[in-house]
Amino acid sequence: MSGNSKKEQKQSKVKLEQLSKYTFEVTVDNPSSWKTIIDEAPPLGEGKGPEASKILAASVGYCLTASLLFCLQKSRIEIPEGTTTEVRTTVARNKKGRWRISEISVKINLPESVNREPKRLARCLDLFEDFCVVTASVRQGIPVSVEVSNSDGIK
Repeated sequence: MSGNSKKEQKQSKVKLEQLSKYTFEVTVDNPSSWKTIIDEAPPLGEGKGPEASKILAASVGYCLTASLLFCLQKSRIEIPEGTTTEVRTTVARNKKGRWRISEISVKINLPESVNREPKRLARCLDLFEDFCVVTASVRQGIPVSVEVSNSDGIK
């Protein structure tokens, strides 16, 4: 029996409905419906919403940040508001000349007060990336670098 039995799997559904040319409405059901627009930048699209590569970047950044904050919370480190995350993507041509995301770089900036628990913080910094489903999946095809810092420079 494989390690991926039906009991161990989760599925989710996202629906895309074309509104015009490259503009699609994206609907996510979980538990209430959430909708947004996705589009290509001009001249191909109309720029009515973010491009797919930017949504991927946001997903990677959010997943890493949420994973880190969850670990800090579980470690009983009080997390003041003010965490920011910046995600940069590099797009380059592959061997066939096709544009591909070649690298994603994530910088999470925590508030200064998080440094008050250095041992607990160090443990979270060692663990949190392994629990980010999106980043672990994306890393199978795209290098993802992660930096966590604050004004005291953590990692």
